[in-house]
Amino acid sequence: MSIRLLPPNLINQIAAGEVVERPASAVKELVENAIDAGATRIDVVLADGGQSLIAVTDDGSGMAPEDIALAVERHATSKLPDDDLFHISHLGFRGEALPSIGSVARLRITSRLKGAETAWALLVEGGVKGQPEPAAHPPGTRVEVRDLFYATPARLKFLKAPRTELSHAVDVVERLGMAHPRIAFSLSDGTRTVVKLPAASGDDETARLTRLAGVLGRDFEANALPIDASREGLRLYGHAGLPTLNKGNAQSQYLFVNGRPVRDRLLQGAVRGAYQDFLASDRHPVLALFLEVPPELVDVNVHPAKAEVRFRDAGLVRGLIVSALKHALTAAGHRAATTVADAALGSLRPHSGWSPAYPQRPQHLSAALSQAAAQMQAPLGLTGGLQEGGAPQHHAWSQLPGFTAPPAARPAEEMPEAAPEQYPLGVARGQLHNTYIVAQTATGIVIVDQHAAHERLIYERMKQALAEQGVKRQGLLLPEVVELDEADADRLVARAAELADLGLILESFGPGAVVVREVPALLGDCDVQGLVRDMADQLAELGEALALKDALAHVCGTMACHGSVRAGRALNTAEMNALLRQMEATPHSGQCNHGRPTYVELKLADIEKLFGRR
Repeated sequence: MSIRLLPPNLINQIAAGEVVERPASAVKELVENAIDAGATRIDVVLADGGQSLIAVTDDGSGMAPEDIALAVERHATSKLPDDDLFHISHLGFRGEALPSIGSVARLRITSRLKGAETAWALLVEGGVKGQPEPAAHPPGTRVEVRDLFYATPARLKFLKAPRTELSHAVDVVERLGMAHPRIAFSLSDGTRTVVKLPAASGDDETARLTRLAGVLGRDFEANALPIDASREGLRLYGHAGLPTLNKGNAQSQYLFVNGRPVRDRLLQGAVRGAYQDFLASDRHPVLALFLEVPPELVDVNVHPAKAEVRFRDAGLVRGLIVSALKHALTAAGHRAATTVADAALGSLRPHSGWSPAYPQRPQHLSAALSQAAAQMQAPLGLTGGLQEGGAPQHHAWSQLPGFTAPPAARPAEEMPEAAPEQYPLGVARGQLHNTYIVAQTATGIVIVDQHAAHERLIYERMKQALAEQGVKRQGLLLPEVVELDEADADRLVARAAELADLGLILESFGPGAVVVREVPALLGDCDVQGLVRDMADQLAELGEALALKDALAHVCGTMACHGSVRAGRALNTAEMNALLRQMEATPHSGQCNHGRPTYVELKLADIEKLFGRR
């Protein structure tokens, strides 16, 4: 069979299979074109999940009639003025989107240059291009895509339900909206507005956080840590959620490179590495990170969908992300997410039939109630604070099951000398069920899980000791040979020096094999074969040997758990306050090693609302 050139329309349909996988792909390409055109407002309308209609309207620079006719030609673009693929400064640059869409749908472009007297429209049906005609339209561009994939019916079978396709389009618009907070975005399904993101104002950080809150919710805004770090010409900024604000999947992790939303395994692996000490393996942080890289150090021309990138120095990028996130988490100190307190308050809400509006008492009852209250108050000691000598009074309520008040017999020097407002976590006032410390702060109360808090303190001490003294190693009586793929073995040998810092000594043992001579002493009698293979897999996928770090972290976590104050142990006042002071001085003490909170803070104003006092 002889070789022949494919017809242009078939070439465009093949390209459409790569560029336009589903309606959301078309939305992405069209919205990116609008952003590149300098739009300040972009409105998207979808009907039937985008299969019947996709309409994208912007107020950008617009196009002249000759430019509209050229825009639907394959590889025609205005975004590579110097023909340099290593200095790409726009979201689009391949010149494939419009001709690909026009080859599988009915495409209509209406555009008007700013200052022009009239707009022009062009229709493309199944790859057949018409001629530009005068039309009515304000300055800017409107692109309508009708009957998507009508020219390639087989592709229709792969589309999901309209609601599913709409959700993918929503994700696309929200991601682009995060990267461009100064632009207003909206998305409608024809009957209701699904996404509405007004243009954000203020300085760059304020505008960015406002936009992120519009997408990720107010909880993220209240519990986000600012990120801003630079290294060797690279800059990383954005916001990362506290570890206690986590999700069951990684869908709420948004990563951008030079304003372009990307899904990159290297970046995801770096995020996991930064949070590995704070979250269980099945929990994921919430964050939005923006990486600015000199164009010559990143290749965005990897895939037609432009969702993947390649870095010239992947190690530099990964190191910047891990260090920036760890510094931010350390700076957060003992802070925990406000969602913890909100959940606690929600569980305390009275039932739906309860009303905080109290009717006025009959006047003849007021005097009697006041007299009875005065008689009850004195013997219970509610008007007093501490008995003479500084010891707390034993009220009737302190004798309830599960409550342990500080004993009166303790020396006065054990009692806190400072007022609650002097300490972020307050001053201990009692212990509930021999497990939970209740402390009074200047603005409310703090309830501490003594076991979880002490576990984190011990874990941090162990990490510090490992950093200062190094990981102790134990030699294997018989060195173990692990057979691998040749590429996996080469990766491990190339990182041998880093693995030695973690206590693992290995070296090459011929093609496709390594020999392990020493392992971390903490691991004891471990499965060397499985550990090395897991590390090889993760080096191939993420670029880091997480398996060994996870194993060491798991051992340290287990030791910290067994060495910490157990639930059910009664603590005296001095011990409780000592634990609170250590928490305030220890980074990351707001969550245990699995991402669960170590304390809950309830504001006095919220507590008063529970009792109808506000």
